[in-house]
Amino acid sequence: MERHRKWTLGIWAYLLLVLEHLTLALEVPLDLPQPPTITLQSPKDYIFDPREPIVIHCEAKGKPHPSFSWTRNGTHFDIEKDSKVTMKPNSGTLVIDIISGEKAEAYEGTYQCTAHNNHGTAVSNNIVIRQSRSPLWSKEKDNKIVVQMGNSLVLQCRPPAGLPPPIIILSLSPRVSQAVNGDLYFSNVLLSDTRTDYICYARFPRTQTIQQKQPISVTVLESKTMNLRLNFMNSPIGERKPGFMMPLGPTSTQMVLKGETLVLECIAEGLPTPNIIYGSAYHIIKVTVKAAPFWISAPRNLILAPNETGILTCRVSGEPKPKISWFINGVPLQNAPEDRSRKVEDDTVILSNVQTGTSAVYQCNASNEFGYVLANAFVNVLAEPPRVLTPPNRIYQVITNNHALLDCASFGSPSEYKDGDPYVIHENGTLEIHVAQPLNTGKYTCIATNNLGIKENHVFLEVKGQSLYRESGAEGMKAVFECKVKHDPSLIPTMTGLKTVLRFRMTTESLVIKDVVDEDEGTYACHMNTTLDHDSASAMLTVVANSRTLVYCVSAVMAERPDPPADLELTGQAERSVELTWTPGDEHNSLTQKFIVQYEDLLHRPGVWVNLTEVPGTSPTTQLNLSPYVYYSFRVVAVNGVGYSDPSQPSRQYRTNPAAPDENPSDVKGEGSEPGNLVISWTPLTGLQSNGPGLEYRVQWKQKDVEEEWSTKTVANVSQFVVSGTPTYVPYEIKVQAINNYGTAPEPDVAIGYSGEDLPLTAPDSVQIMVHNSTVAEVHWEPVSFPSVRGKLQGYKVYYRRERGLHEAEEEAQPQPEQFLLFSGNRSEGRLPGLQPYSLYQLHIKVLNSKGEGPASASKPFETKEGVPGPPSYLNAVQPSLDSLTLEWGPPQSNNGRLVGYTLKYQPEKSNILNIFCSQISLFTLTMLFTHLLFTAVANRQVDIATQGWFIGLMCAIALLILVLLIVCFIKRNKGGKYPVKEKEDAHQDPEIQPMKEDDGTFGEYSDTEDHKPLKGSRTPSNGTVRRDESDDSLVDYGEGGDGQFNEDGSFIGQYSGKKERDTHEGNESSEAPSPVNAMNSFV
Repeated sequence: MERHRKWTLGIWAYLLLVLEHLTLALEVPLDLPQPPTITLQSPKDYIFDPREPIVIHCEAKGKPHPSFSWTRNGTHFDIEKDSKVTMKPNSGTLVIDIISGEKAEAYEGTYQCTAHNNHGTAVSNNIVIRQSRSPLWSKEKDNKIVVQMGNSLVLQCRPPAGLPPPIIILSLSPRVSQAVNGDLYFSNVLLSDTRTDYICYARFPRTQTIQQKQPISVTVLESKTMNLRLNFMNSPIGERKPGFMMPLGPTSTQMVLKGETLVLECIAEGLPTPNIIYGSAYHIIKVTVKAAPFWISAPRNLILAPNETGILTCRVSGEPKPKISWFINGVPLQNAPEDRSRKVEDDTVILSNVQTGTSAVYQCNASNEFGYVLANAFVNVLAEPPRVLTPPNRIYQVITNNHALLDCASFGSPSEYKDGDPYVIHENGTLEIHVAQPLNTGKYTCIATNNLGIKENHVFLEVKGQSLYRESGAEGMKAVFECKVKHDPSLIPTMTGLKTVLRFRMTTESLVIKDVVDEDEGTYACHMNTTLDHDSASAMLTVVANSRTLVYCVSAVMAERPDPPADLELTGQAERSVELTWTPGDEHNSLTQKFIVQYEDLLHRPGVWVNLTEVPGTSPTTQLNLSPYVYYSFRVVAVNGVGYSDPSQPSRQYRTNPAAPDENPSDVKGEGSEPGNLVISWTPLTGLQSNGPGLEYRVQWKQKDVEEEWSTKTVANVSQFVVSGTPTYVPYEIKVQAINNYGTAPEPDVAIGYSGEDLPLTAPDSVQIMVHNSTVAEVHWEPVSFPSVRGKLQGYKVYYRRERGLHEAEEEAQPQPEQFLLFSGNRSEGRLPGLQPYSLYQLHIKVLNSKGEGPASASKPFETKEGVPGPPSYLNAVQPSLDSLTLEWGPPQSNNGRLVGYTLKYQPEKSNILNIFCSQISLFTLTMLFTHLLFTAVANRQVDIATQGWFIGLMCAIALLILVLLIVCFIKRNKGGKYPVKEKEDAHQDPEIQPMKEDDGTFGEYSDTEDHKPLKGSRTPSNGTVRRDESDDSLVDYGEGGDGQFNEDGSFIGQYSGKKERDTHEGNESSEAPSPVNAMNSFV
């Protein structure tokens, strides 16, 4: 896929880039597939407080979202086996609970996190977990010291070793010095130094504890010969020349690591206390600086299109020189499958003609005796149209004569590109203008193209005028500092940096000091700032006491990038070293911080400049360590506070002579790719490491613990060799030695490898299953013998499948997919969670090695226990009437066992909940319900009759009818007069019929007394059963005058009855329907 990107400026500039390959460290949008990237991890050295949980961070991103795993001390850390360890959801962060009594020491070790998806694997640093410790001081005998006045004295602290080391706190007295180790040094002691409480304290910062050393008693004895006796020079008798208490001897050495703080101790003794008057003493300390590996250029992510080429570069420095190792997806590169498109040369990996599906994460590890650095860089192969990630229409503003950087972040950047004066296009797509001028103002277009599409992005550059500072002097006895600037009209300047006192008056452009006094003498500075640049100037005010003359000294400073170094010269030439000197360029008002020495290898990598070393800015010379058989050219770059200079002109070529190899191939491995072979692989030497022409490799191997001679084969231009006809999975001793035309490398180390694996021979035996509950079963088996594994044991796979529910017939069962769980390592038991209750399962087990699975064990059935049934599938209220309601429900979707029946719960208003057990039915009718009755069913569905539409309509109609009757009665009552029929009715009035009380004004309110109608009994289907649940209330409790018995079919015998209003012998018994008046009163 050929891809182009170009920058255009209006109609003047057109810059076209032909991209031969893409090497850009970009953030891939998460809507595109991408390998994992570690975004957060704990520090390499993690000291935890045993009073708090251990939290080991590991966060990563990728698409799909990565999964996480951990190793501890180089082996897989099975988190599920340890109940104290949990992993945060969608994260790799571990939380270890050590507060609940577990020994914290058990979790010390080296941890490493792995983030994996189907595009690659990223790994974290090795995180060393250690517990903080604050031990007590060892007990000592009473320490009493007696010393003669004027002598020197050392009080030793000797704190206990803690983690991290303690901070020493001493109770100091005058004329004493404290050493780094806490010891207390007296140059000379006085009588006033007599004390009994010299105490050394050690504070342990992690645990916030302070330990105390046993007090030391010091007694100073007075010297009679020194009592007030003075010689003719007025000096005390007994004086001593200065000497060193620390360090001892005339010279000493000290080693410090780069980046650490260098502490040099120099503690003197003498009488009087040493100073520059009473003699002198010298001690020379030779300091050696070593360095743990540090990055010069870490590998960056690559986003490549199919058939393109990319380069990963891992450049580090350190003292001694770090060793570089490459990995792919966490596996050493020499152990990965051979890829002809991949070539490794020391600190560089070249990927040619990549293809879709070859995305991966590469790791570079550089280490020496003082530490290591590790970096992940993914190679993401995407067949995607171009994307420009820089926001469109961005406005860049710069000041005239400064450099401008216009971003064009996209998928891809050139390894070879063309520059047009005054433009430079960097490999990440950024357009740089070294010296921006007003004519560069305009609209710039970045165009990214490939054979799948084209994408444009526009940005704008505004070049502003430079701010210039102006200041002037004074007049009379007041000092006037003017701070005037010339600036771009679109930028607003602000002035800072002038102090204000009562006699000072400051405006936006000046500072006036009234009535100048001697104390006003000094340097005054004015700082002018805009949003894009700043400028400053200073003036010195000198006050002459006699004439009050005011003298001003004015200076203005502007810093720029340094000029490139010049006049490179090679001297002191040797076989493996050369001295390089140069002349620094103009610093432009900013001190040079450092020089970077680069080299080009014209023999092996022409055109590629590599950082070789860094030199302090104060030293224009350095000794360079070289490799044999290299054609060197050198150049130097200066760095100050503003930026990097342009590179110097290259030095003359310097060639080193060939020699025998200094080292052998690294990462020698032996692994079988199939049964009966052994693949010996290694990391080849780079061109720099070969030391001469004719590089070959002498490969040697023999079976371990077998008396036989070494087999030998010499190969060239390869990184592996295949040995055939080997036994299955046996250990071999392996050696690989480098050879060239000038000799052989030193004797190589012996590595241990294994021949190819084959599938396991036997199946696990004695399979036993224990069912714990309705969803969990535990399976045990007898592990297979080690010889029958025929490879590296990975674990055991337990396969299981649900055949059917125990309540289902075989012909009704639906086929279920087979599931499996992998139990890593040499296990003999495991748990199967998430099973379905009341079901029949079949189970078998296979052993697993790196080659695959062995035969299956005999299938073994097991049944899970009953579980809690699911809720009814529905609950409906049907056929409602004024005093009854029928409930209908469906069976649960999951019985999870033998279904016995249903429990119906309902609750009359202001009463207890009533329970009714219904056996194997799905319909039930509640009768004799009060008009305002709220009840609940087992599915928590509530029905309030008083809120039903049909009931509200019925009540409204009854209320209207009662109102009409009341009106009619009222009219008749007020007509007056008596009628014959009325008189006759009055004469034959029934004594048991009670007249309505006129002052009552009601038709008889509903109450719970015995004078009202009872509820009717409940009706159930003939095949249903009704029983009283454990509630204190039941339907029987609502009847009076009867025992509330049931028929055999479960229906009520008779009906609930209340106290009768008439005797039965009068023949007035009747079955009344509920009174509309009572119903209305109840509704109200």
